[in-house]
Amino acid sequence: MFEIRIHSRGGQGGVTAARLLALAAIHDGKYATAAPFYGAERRGAPIVSFVRIDDKPIRIYSQIKKPDMVIVLDASVMDVVDVLQGLKSGGRVLVNSAHAREFKGFTSSHVDLTGIALKENLVVAGSPILNTPVIGALAKIGIVSVDSAKRAIRETFTDERNVKAAEAAAKEMSA
Repeated sequence: MFEIRIHSRGGQGGVTAARLLALAAIHDGKYATAAPFYGAERRGAPIVSFVRIDDKPIRIYSQIKKPDMVIVLDASVMDVVDVLQGLKSGGRVLVNSAHAREFKGFTSSHVDLTGIALKENLVVAGSPILNTPVIGALAKIGIVSVDSAKRAIRETFTDERNVKAAEAAAKEMSA
């Protein structure tokens, strides 16, 4: 089972990104679950979402304490949350950033999801929406296929800018 923890802020699309990723994995013929974890938080508060992907049915629906991968949609969350807590040795970290960040003992990648969302004018209430660009980045590194990522996005959103943002993130993604 491959387990992913997504750190974001309310209103950025982290919860929807988890759902999109699970849907794309299902389109790839996998089993997947997505679960958010938040209370009465509001826009801008730290949010955590979880995704599990497996070849077998998944019977766990809970927080992920020891993920294989951590995704950080807002680097400022790292100032208040230990995003690497429990990350498995050799795990992967994907950070929304225009600049590379190194995390000792982990494979790290970065892509400017915010810049892509702003370029495509994917903004709600003044906040760039990062859910569809991050799905493109995850497709680039092979978590889901590009075709399934696009299919999941199109099933969820009618605005083709979302697919363009995913394609741009895949193109700009650091390997």
